[in-house]
Amino acid sequence: MGVPAARIVFDENDRAAVAEAVSEMLATGALTLGPWTERFEQAFAAEHGASHAVAVASGTAALEIILRGLDVRGRDVVVPAVTFYATAGAVLHAGARPVIADVDPTTLALGPQTLEAALTPETAAVVLVHIGGLVTPEVDALRAICDARGIPLVEDAAHAHGSSYRGRAAGGFGVAGAFSFYPTKVTTSGEGGMILTESAELRDDARIHRDQGKGSFTTNHHVRLGASWRMSEPNAAIGTVHLRRLKEFVETRRRVAQRYDAALGALDGLEPVTEPTGCRSNYYKYVALLPRGADRAAFKRAVSEEYDVRLSGEVYDLPLHLQPVLAPYRRTDLPVAEDVCARQICLPVHSDMTEDETDRVIEAVSAVHRRFAG
Repeated sequence: MGVPAARIVFDENDRAAVAEAVSEMLATGALTLGPWTERFEQAFAAEHGASHAVAVASGTAALEIILRGLDVRGRDVVVPAVTFYATAGAVLHAGARPVIADVDPTTLALGPQTLEAALTPETAAVVLVHIGGLVTPEVDALRAICDARGIPLVEDAAHAHGSSYRGRAAGGFGVAGAFSFYPTKVTTSGEGGMILTESAELRDDARIHRDQGKGSFTTNHHVRLGASWRMSEPNAAIGTVHLRRLKEFVETRRRVAQRYDAALGALDGLEPVTEPTGCRSNYYKYVALLPRGADRAAFKRAVSEEYDVRLSGEVYDLPLHLQPVLAPYRRTDLPVAEDVCARQICLPVHSDMTEDETDRVIEAVSAVHRRFAG
C-alpha cells in the first residue's frame, strides 16, 4: 500500500457516535437548526476561545455572511493572491470588489508591506488567510494597520482549526473568522462552515442571513437578503463528533511535520515553509518550495509512479489574480505569489499517519529531488 494524498479519519467509535445521533434525529424529525447545531457551535467556540459561533452551510458562506454583516457593498476588500477562489468569490457575492495583494514568501500570507500597497480610499475590509493552517506572526501588525484606518480585519481560517499564535487561536484576531468543514479539513462535518466572533451583533446578523434572511426561524418575515446557508443536523452531528479529536489530530500532524522539517531541511534547494517562533500550525498542509525552474508535474509524477506516494493538492497552483474569472480585478503582477504558486508542493499529512508512511514520503521526496537537482 502506498501513501494517499489525503485520508479522512473516522474510527469505529466515531462512526458509532454519528450513527446514534442520526438515528435520534430521524426519530425526532429535527433535521435542521436543532440541538446538534447548537452543540457544535458551543463546542467549536469553546475549542477556540470565542464567545460566539454560528454554524453555516460552508466556509464560503461563512465568509460571505461576515462580509455582508460588515456591509462592504460597492467598496474594496483586500485579499491575498495565495488563496482559494472562494476568498475572492465571497467578496464578489457580497457586492464588493476584490483588491488582490501580494504575500510574504515565508508565510504565504499578507504582510504589512503588501497590505499597505493594496489599501485604497474605498477599502471596506481586509481578509487575512491562514494558508495551510499557519497564522502569520505579523497578524498583530496587520490588525494594527487596519485599526489605525478603521478597517475591519476578517480571518479566512478555512485551513486553521486549532491553529494559534502565541496561545491565541485562529478566528480570534479579527472581527470574525470563517472556518470550513470540507471533508479534507483537519476536522470535518462532511460539508459546512463556522463563523467565530466576539460581536453579538455580527452573530445575530449571521443567524438571520443563514436562514433566508428571516427575522426568526418560525416566521416568513424576511429582513435581510439571506440565502439557504443553514447547516443540517446530520452535518452538525458529524462535526461535533469529529471535533472531539481535534487536539489528537493536530498533535499527530505536528509530529509528521517535525520529521519532514528535519529531513527536508537537509536537502539543498528544497525549501520547507517552516513555522515561525510563536506560531502553532495544525499542518492542514505541509508546504515546500521546489527550486526555481523545476518541473513540478514531473516531480509529482515520479514520486507517485516510483514510490506510490501521492502529493496532495497545492495551496495553490494558480494565484488569484491569474484565475480567468478574476481577470477584471487584475491590477499588476504579483511576483512573490506567482513564484511560490509555481514552485510549491504539499506533502501528505494525515491525522493518523504512521511512522512507516512518513518514512516512505521522506524517502520518495528526497530521492526524486536529488535526482532532479542533478
